[in-house]
Amino acid sequence: MSLQIQNNQKKIKINRRKIRSAILKILKILECADKEISINFVDDAKIKQLNKQYLGKDRATNVLSFSLREDEYGNINPQVLGDIIISVEAAQKDAVYGNLTVDQEIDFLIIHGLLHLLGYDHENTTKKETSKMRKKERELFYIACGGSDIKLI
Repeated sequence: MSLQIQNNQKKIKINRRKIRSAILKILKILECADKEISINFVDDAKIKQLNKQYLGKDRATNVLSFSLREDEYGNINPQVLGDIIISVEAAQKDAVYGNLTVDQEIDFLIIHGLLHLLGYDHENTTKKETSKMRKKERELFYIACGGSDIKLI
C-alpha cells in the first residue's frame, strides 16, 4: 500500500499521522489495503482552479477525486486508485455547519473521495445509487472514525 499525503496550504495544521491511520483503516475495511492513493490538501483558490480546469465548474468545492481506474486505460495499473484533493478552507466551513471538528470533516471528505475512486457516485445518477453511497459514507465514518455519536447530514 502506498499513500502520499501532501499539504499545499498554510491555513490549517494537518496531522499526517492521524490521517494516515484513518485511511489505512478505511482501506482495510473496503478490502483495498494494497491499493495506492494520494491526498492533497489545498486552499479554496486552488480547488476552484482545479474544479474549473477539469470539471468546468467555476467555484470552490470541498473535495475532488480523480480516479485512475476509469476509461480505456484504467486497467494499466489497477493498484493505483487515484488522487483526492481536499480544500481545508471548505472543510473548516463544512465542519461548523455539520457540528463536527475539522479533523472529523477531513476524515469524512477522505471517505467521500475514496468512495468516488471506487466507483460510487451521487451526481448524475439514480436516487438508489446516491442512497447507496450515503449509506456507505455513514458506515465507514462510524466504524473507522469513531462517529458513534455524530449525526451526518
